[in-house]
Amino acid sequence: MITQIQENGNQLIATFNGRLDTATSAATAEAVKPLLEANNREIILDCSQLEYISSSGLRIFLTIRKEAASRGSKVIVRNISADIRQVFVMTGFISLFEIQ
Repeated sequence: MITQIQENGNQLIATFNGRLDTATSAATAEAVKPLLEANNREIILDCSQLEYISSSGLRIFLTIRKEAASRGSKVIVRNISADIRQVFVMTGFISLFEIQ
Protein backbone atom coordinates (compact mmCIF):
# COMPACT_ATOMS: atom_id res chain seq x y z
CA MET A 1 0.00 0.00 0.00
CA ILE A 2 1.36 3.37 -1.02
CA THR A 3 -0.24 6.55 0.31
CA GLN A 4 0.82 9.92 -1.04
CA ILE A 5 -0.43 13.36 -0.04
CA GLN A 6 -0.14 16.38 -2.30
CA GLU A 7 -1.16 19.96 -1.70
CA ASN A 8 -2.98 21.87 -4.42
CA GLY A 9 -4.11 25.30 -3.24
CA ASN A 10 -6.71 24.73 -0.53
CA GLN A 11 -6.87 21.01 -1.29
CA LEU A 12 -5.01 18.12 0.26
CA ILE A 13 -5.14 15.14 -2.08
CA ALA A 14 -4.41 11.71 -0.63
CA THR A 15 -3.84 9.00 -3.22
CA PHE A 16 -4.19 5.38 -2.14
CA ASN A 17 -2.50 2.69 -4.24
CA GLY A 18 -2.90 -0.99 -3.36
CA ARG A 19 -4.80 -2.88 -0.68
CA LEU A 20 -5.91 -1.06 2.46
CA ASP A 21 -6.31 -3.92 4.91
CA THR A 22 -5.22 -4.93 8.40
CA ALA A 23 -1.64 -5.53 7.28
CA THR A 24 -1.28 -2.04 5.78
CA SER A 25 -3.57 0.00 8.02
CA ALA A 26 -0.96 1.04 10.61
CA ALA A 27 1.38 2.49 7.99
CA THR A 28 -1.54 4.13 6.19
CA ALA A 29 -2.84 5.67 9.43
CA GLU A 30 0.61 7.17 9.96
CA ALA A 31 0.78 8.43 6.37
CA VAL A 32 -2.57 10.28 6.61
CA LYS A 33 -1.75 12.17 9.83
CA PRO A 34 -1.34 15.48 7.93
CA LEU A 35 -4.98 15.15 6.87
CA LEU A 36 -6.06 14.91 10.49
CA GLU A 37 -4.35 18.21 11.29
CA ALA A 38 -5.74 20.20 8.35
CA ASN A 39 -7.91 23.21 9.18
CA ASN A 40 -10.51 24.58 6.75
CA ARG A 41 -9.26 22.54 3.79
CA GLU A 42 -10.82 20.36 1.15
CA ILE A 43 -9.52 16.82 1.62
CA ILE A 44 -9.70 14.59 -1.43
CA LEU A 45 -9.34 10.84 -0.95
CA ASP A 46 -8.39 9.59 -4.42
CA CYS A 47 -9.21 5.89 -4.63
CA SER A 48 -8.52 5.37 -8.34
CA GLN A 49 -5.68 2.95 -7.51
CA LEU A 50 -7.25 1.45 -4.36
CA GLU A 51 -7.73 -2.28 -5.00
CA TYR A 52 -9.39 -3.33 -1.73
CA ILE A 53 -10.53 -1.81 1.56
CA SER A 54 -11.19 -3.74 4.78
CA SER A 55 -12.85 -2.62 7.98
CA SER A 56 -9.45 -1.34 9.14
CA GLY A 57 -9.27 0.87 6.07
CA LEU A 58 -12.84 2.06 6.53
CA ARG A 59 -11.94 3.03 10.09
CA ILE A 60 -9.12 5.24 8.74
CA PHE A 61 -11.53 6.95 6.33
CA LEU A 62 -14.00 7.48 9.19
CA THR A 63 -11.27 8.98 11.39
CA ILE A 64 -10.30 11.37 8.59
CA ARG A 65 -13.96 12.41 8.20
CA LYS A 66 -14.44 12.93 11.93
CA GLU A 67 -11.29 15.03 12.34
CA ALA A 68 -12.02 17.02 9.19
CA ALA A 69 -15.49 17.93 10.43
CA SER A 70 -14.09 19.10 13.78
CA ARG A 71 -11.56 21.33 11.97
CA GLY A 72 -13.89 22.84 9.40
CA SER A 73 -12.57 20.73 6.55
CA LYS A 74 -14.55 18.82 3.94
CA VAL A 75 -13.80 15.27 2.75
CA ILE A 76 -14.52 14.07 -0.78
CA VAL A 77 -13.92 10.49 -1.93
CA ARG A 78 -13.08 10.24 -5.62
CA ASN A 79 -12.74 7.52 -8.21
CA ILE A 80 -13.92 4.46 -6.30
CA SER A 81 -14.23 1.22 -8.22
CA ALA A 82 -17.46 -0.75 -8.41
CA ASP A 83 -16.13 -3.21 -5.79
CA ILE A 84 -15.19 -0.45 -3.34
CA ARG A 85 -18.52 1.29 -3.98
CA GLN A 86 -20.25 -1.97 -3.05
CA VAL A 87 -18.35 -2.04 0.27
CA PHE A 88 -19.38 1.59 0.89
CA VAL A 89 -23.01 0.73 0.14
CA MET A 90 -23.06 -2.39 2.35
CA THR A 91 -21.49 -0.56 5.30
CA GLY A 92 -23.50 2.65 4.98
CA PHE A 93 -20.37 4.69 4.23
CA ILE A 94 -21.95 5.79 0.95
CA SER A 95 -24.16 8.17 2.94
CA LEU A 96 -21.31 9.45 5.13
CA PHE A 97 -19.07 10.74 2.34
CA GLU A 98 -19.43 12.91 -0.71
CA ILE A 99 -18.53 10.56 -3.57
CA GLN A 100 -17.31 11.90 -6.91
